[in-house]
Formats: sequence, structure tokens, C-alpha cells
Amino acid sequence: MRPLSRWSAAALTLVSVTGIGLTGPVARAATYGTPTIKLSAGYLSGAVGATGDPTVAVTVAQSGADASALAVTATKSSKGSVAGTADIHLTGTGGSRTVAVTAHAQGYTDLTLKVTGLGGKTATTTLHYAASPAVQHSADARYLTGASDASAAVDAGGGYLLVANDEDNTLRLYDGAASGAPVRTWDLDDALDAAKEVDIEGATRVGDTVYWTGSLGNNKDGAYKADRNTVFTTTLSGSGAATQVAFGSAGHRLRDDLVAWDEANGDRYGFAAATAEGQVPKQVDGFNVEGLEFAPGSTTTAYVGFRAPLVPPRTGGKALLVPVTNLDQVARGAKAAVGTPVELDLGGLSVRDLRRNSLGQYLILAGSWAAEDNSAPYALYSWDGVAGHQPVKVLDLPTADAGGWESIVSVPDLTAPGARVRLITDDGAADLYGDGTEAKDLSHPEWQKSRTTWFTLN
Repeated sequence: MRPLSRWSAAALTLVSVTGIGLTGPVARAATYGTPTIKLSAGYLSGAVGATGDPTVAVTVAQSGADASALAVTATKSSKGSVAGTADIHLTGTGGSRTVAVTAHAQGYTDLTLKVTGLGGKTATTTLHYAASPAVQHSADARYLTGASDASAAVDAGGGYLLVANDEDNTLRLYDGAASGAPVRTWDLDDALDAAKEVDIEGATRVGDTVYWTGSLGNNKDGAYKADRNTVFTTTLSGSGAATQVAFGSAGHRLRDDLVAWDEANGDRYGFAAATAEGQVPKQVDGFNVEGLEFAPGSTTTAYVGFRAPLVPPRTGGKALLVPVTNLDQVARGAKAAVGTPVELDLGGLSVRDLRRNSLGQYLILAGSWAAEDNSAPYALYSWDGVAGHQPVKVLDLPTADAGGWESIVSVPDLTAPGARVRLITDDGAADLYGDGTEAKDLSHPEWQKSRTTWFTLN
């Protein structure tokens, strides 16, 4: 009889066979369970021609087997023109793998992944994939998934972005270098005591304090929603991936104070009529705030930038900034003190965002006052922040892409050669996947997304 040490203990059973004069070890085949395959997310969005698209983690296991011996393959695509099995890239070893997809066309496809275990046993799972079309500046583009209506953002340091969405009251922290889901989120519903979205549209950072403003206008149906009349603060600690957000304070009267100020000054801008019941905000004589930034050398006086109205309210009118000289107190519930308004010639466009750097240089993101008018031009203007000084156009922005340019993350030194600025789109009304569904109405948040892209200014 062979010594036992020469046999695999995992594959033997010692038996005694009597009656035939034989006693010894008899091999018994190993028993393996059915393998399992799980995805970190069942839905994934990509873009044609994109760099750094999101990926999904794949976890595989099989009872009685080393996970490194399990084979993971792509076996089927329901629409190969969007992405076929050869466009599914699996990497990694052991129990953790990663799947990436290269998109070839806009649309949807279901991708089947299979794990083959020892003993020939298999299991499958489905990844529901959606691809948006190619965009300009695709090499620089990154997609911020989990929400589609990015409406205001600030620089969190280390390439990370703190982004607000105008369809909810959640702040999301993204790694601006990579497409994908937020690394952290903060739901402020309870802190704001808000029944509906604040419709966050503007933000600016002073030190560790970020000021956020709602649109202050009626909703798209012309109804007054009190939660939109909100200015609030958050306090940041840490930076980059370690950023933490704490709620500060909120005020809910800036809209009322601006209307009262305008009425006291002869209804110069028609704020009372524009905020009346039934008046929609995104019209040339409407009332809709989208920009917020502090005046030169101040941390208390802030420019409130209006998407509507243009002044006078007609095609070719000027954009409007209204200085609020005590914004720090307004965010605590105080009555607003209003300064002398500023009217800017932006070529018939209005303010979609406004941002100042530490050198006192301003960039204005200019766009249409109209609702979801992506055919209208967008442009960037430089400005010195001084009332009476007119801004200067520095760049026309592309309009062929889905979504509208909505946010400036931060302003570089505008005099530096090759200075670049990062912008973010609001893609909420965009038909990202070619089926007529607006991104904000997609049922799976992994398919909702906005886009961030760099532009060279000079």
C-alpha cells in the first residue's frame, strides 16, 4: 500500500474493502458548488468615443474552488451595434474582476456575462448598458453619473468637485478625473426642512463656507414653490476625496426682498409681475436666478446673476446682476440689503453662471434665458467685477452637444498662456440614448449623467 502522504487528502476517502482481500485508499472526485457572479451595479452608462468611462466590479466565487481558477467571459449582446461581446473588456484575477465597455453607437444593449467554474458548472448575469453619443472635446470629457441636472459646483481641491443638482437637495462629491458615480453624497432635505427641491442654481465659496442659492422663481408651470426661495450655506472640511460637508444656515426671504426693492424703485425690472402666479420663470421678462458670486474685495456683498429678465426685456437686452450687500446675513434669515444694479452687455445672452478667482478676475458663462434652448449660443466673458465696466468675450462655446453649459467650477489666471477652465453641463432635458426620454426621467440613476469638460481660453 502506498503511503498516505503521496495522496491528496482533499480528493481521497480511506475505505476498508473486505471480502476481496484489499484494504487501501480509493480516490473520490472533488465536489464543487454552483459558481456565483455578482455586479456592483446592474446598470452602466458609457459614451461613444469617451475616455475613462465608468466600470463595474464583478465578484465571482465557487464553493470548493480557488476563485482564480474561474473564467469570466462575455457571451451575448442584445444589440451588437451599440456594443458587442468583443467590446466588453474583463480584467483582474481571483474573486474580483472589472468590466469595461467600449461603445460604438448611441442606444441600449443588455450584456450577458458568464462565469465558468470547476466541474464545468456555470452561472450568468446581465449588465444593462446605455451609450450616449460622441461629443466634442471627448478626450477631456468626464461624465458625472447618478444625476443629470448639475446646476452649480465648487472646487473641492485635488481635482474633486462638489456639485449640486437642481432636481433634488443632494450635494455630490465627484473625482473630476474619472467618469462615474459620486464618491460621497449629502442629502440636505432634513437640514433644509424642504418638502421639494430648492432648485439650486448658484454657488460660491469663501474659505470653507459655500453659499448656495435656489432659483428664487416660480416652477416651470408658473406656480410658487416656497422651497425655491432659499439661500443657504455649507461648511467644508478636508479636501479632495476626504472632503466633508456640514450644513450651516438658511434664509428664505431673498425673493420677497428683491421684489419689494424693485417695487420701491418704480418696478424698474418688473419683479412683481414676473413672480405672479402663473408666470413661468424662463422667459425674457421672467424671474430666474442662476449666478452667485462676491463683489471685488468683499465677502459680504454678492452679485445675484439673473438668467431672466433681460433688460430691457427684449431680444438683445442686457444681463442683470443685483448686488446683495449682506449675503452672509441673508443666509441666516436677515432682510436683504440691495445695492445698485449692474447691467452687462453679453451679446443678448444672460447669466448662466458667474465665478471670481483670487486675483479678482471674473468669468461669466452666458447663455439663453429660454427654457431648454440648446440651439442658442453660449459664450464665456471675462470681467473685472466693476460696475460700469463691460465684459469681454473670450470664447464661444459649442452648441451641438446634448445638454446646456451650466456651471463654472473655478477660474484660472486669465492672463496665463493656455489657461483652461472646467465647465459642467446640465443634461436633464437631453435625450442621451436616442429613445426620446429626457435624462432627468430615466428610471435608473446610473444612466443619468452630466458632463464636465475643459476649455482653453487663450
